[in-house]
Amino acid sequence: MEEIRLQKYIADCGITSRRKAEELIKNGKIEVNGHVITELGTKINPEKDIIKYDNKRIKKEQEYVYILLNKPIGYVTTVKDQFKRESVLDLVRVKERIVPVGRLDMYTSGALILSNDGEFVYQVTHPKHEIDKTYTATIKGIVKDGEVEQLKNGVKIEEYFTKPAKVKILRIDEDKKQSRLEITIHEGKNRQVRKMCEAIGHKVLALHRSKIAGIDVKDLPLGKWRYLTKKEVEKIIKNNVKY
Repeated sequence: MEEIRLQKYIADCGITSRRKAEELIKNGKIEVNGHVITELGTKINPEKDIIKYDNKRIKKEQEYVYILLNKPIGYVTTVKDQFKRESVLDLVRVKERIVPVGRLDMYTSGALILSNDGEFVYQVTHPKHEIDKTYTATIKGIVKDGEVEQLKNGVKIEEYFTKPAKVKILRIDEDKKQSRLEITIHEGKNRQVRKMCEAIGHKVLALHRSKIAGIDVKDLPLGKWRYLTKKEVEKIIKNNVKY
C-alpha cells in the first residue's frame, strides 16, 4: 500500500477532522512506531506502521457511517470538552468512533451530521466547498425590508464581509416586538448568523438550523438521530463536494 499523509490517516480512522489532526500532530500527541511526530509532512504506510493517539493504537474503520442529529440546545459539538459539558456524542451512541461534521454553538439547535469518514468530514467542512445551511432565527425587534436586503448582500462582522445569503421573513410579531427569519448561508464562520443579525441591530433570541445540504430535520424530534440514506450521502457529495 502506498504511503499517505499522517493527518489524512488519522482523519480516515475517524479520530477527528483532518485540520484537528494537524493540531494533534503539531502538539506532539501522535506517535508513529514509538516516536512522537510533530511534522505535518510525515507520511506513513498504514499496513506497516503503528500509529498511536493517547497511547492507543488507531486503525481505519471497516465501515463508514453518516448520521443526522437534531441537536438540542445545551450540547457542545466537540469530541472532548474541557468544561465537562454534555456533548452531542452523548446523544449518539454507536460502536464507530464518530465526529461532528462542522459545528453548532451550544445554544443553537438543529441539523448536525456526524461521521467516521475522515475524508468526507474534511471535504464537507473545507471553506472552498459551499454547503448550504438553513437557519430559522427569532430576533428581537421588527425587521425592516432594508435590513433584510443588507443580510442578502452581505454585512460586516468583525473584519469580515459575509457572502450573499438567502433571506426571507417568516413572521412579524408586533405584540412581542419580534421577527422570525429564514437565513441560508454557505459559510461556516463562528456564530455567523448571530453576528449577522447583530450587524443589522437585532439580537438573536432563538436559533435553529433546519437544513444542512438540503437535508432537513422537520420529522426528527430534538435529541434524536438517524442514519443518512445512501441517496442522501451521494447528494451531499455530488451537489456540494467536488472530490
